[in-house]
Amino acid sequence: MRITGGSVKGRRLVSPKGMKVRPTSEKVREAVFNIIGNDLTGIVAADFFAGTGVLGLEALSRGAQGVLFVDNAESSVRLIQKNLALCGFEYTENILKWDLRRGIPDRWPASFEALDLAFLDPPYMENFLPGLLEQLSKRSLISIHSRVVTESAKNDIPPEIAGSLHMISTRLYGDTRISIYVRKE
Repeated sequence: MRITGGSVKGRRLVSPKGMKVRPTSEKVREAVFNIIGNDLTGIVAADFFAGTGVLGLEALSRGAQGVLFVDNAESSVRLIQKNLALCGFEYTENILKWDLRRGIPDRWPASFEALDLAFLDPPYMENFLPGLLEQLSKRSLISIHSRVVTESAKNDIPPEIAGSLHMISTRLYGDTRISIYVRKE
């Protein structure tokens, strides 16, 4: 597993052992950043169900000001810390250990209260996306015209609209569905 673009393009990352964590493939990551843009200078993002942290690391490599990594597994938290260090992003270490099955956390770091970009890559086929998209919309954690990128199984169809979030694109890459939402008033 390696970073596909930006300042640390080609950097190899620590991969998880076993099948509990499913990192987004290089092909899918490249496609996502071709859709949302490769220059993310100054944006603030969150990587929900971060696992290895690869989506947030891709954003940092492309100039994101900061990324909040959210995952519940202690093994994932350690993996994210190792991968941040491998990329030289230790200073941006913002990891929130939280079980997203309980929803978006009530306590939130102040520097991440207005996200420009959010990645939601929950376990496939567990129907987390509709509720989490609604919560992101209602809690106003994402600013107007922000983008939310969801990853799901190709047969797991996310909602077209979730609160103020409107799907603007959905694409299939093998068994993976990528959907892009924007927040509208």
